[in-house]
Amino acid sequence: MLYSPQQTGEFAPERLRYLLVRLDDHVLTITLNRPEKKNALHPALLNELAFALAWAHHEKTVWMVVLAAAGDVFCAGMDLKSLTSGGQEEETVPPPSGPVRLAEVMTGLQKPCIARVQGPVYAGGFLLVCGCTHVVAADSATFSLPEVKRGLFPFQVLASLLEIMPARAALDLCLRARTLTAPEALALGLVTETVSAAELDTAVERLTTELKQYSPTAMQFGLRAYRQLKSLPPDGQQAFLYEQFQQIQQTADAREGMAAFLEKRPPVWSGE
Repeated sequence: MLYSPQQTGEFAPERLRYLLVRLDDHVLTITLNRPEKKNALHPALLNELAFALAWAHHEKTVWMVVLAAAGDVFCAGMDLKSLTSGGQEEETVPPPSGPVRLAEVMTGLQKPCIARVQGPVYAGGFLLVCGCTHVVAADSATFSLPEVKRGLFPFQVLASLLEIMPARAALDLCLRARTLTAPEALALGLVTETVSAAELDTAVERLTTELKQYSPTAMQFGLRAYRQLKSLPPDGQQAFLYEQFQQIQQTADAREGMAAFLEKRPPVWSGE
């Protein structure tokens, strides 16, 4: 993580300049709030996002995250002007311990994360979408990687796409810069659910309500194991997963879940 628990212990959402943050019944909603720039990612926004997600990772009362965006565009990708201008802004969060690589930041959350996609997603905005466990998109949303039109290539996005779709489909998106509709993105696995724009909030709330029925500890264990599996050789994976199962049985949520099952009652999760 780019921020320690001690650093995020002083998290103050009201100080953030480019994010709106709200915690309600274990659901942390983080809203990109740079609509005048189509929520383009620049250093100050990236630092705030890394800090907010690190806080969500460390904070036990946060069971899941909803990632949303203000305005008509979900995210226009990197702010290319900021890459060339080199302007400095007053910092709203502590400086991160290293470079903010968005795919790594999203992976570090290790809690369910739902993207609420209300509008177009371009370029580096794919890193946010690919990094979520669920993506609920308005059926009018679109997805495009225009980098090759500007003499660039979406290197980091390609790596994220290869996690969720066949290689040829991922390469085709990067090489032809074509625009996907929401139904096409659903067919490729980039999106997990499409609804009308009017139903977007209802669909996200329905999903968060369902996820809150289940053990947050179990989901966090599972997501962490999923990430760690990628770095293990095939002949070591089963031993690792066996050890994970031994560990999860010792958690308070596992004891509560098994007791509730035997007593035929709904479990009351503590997140521990």
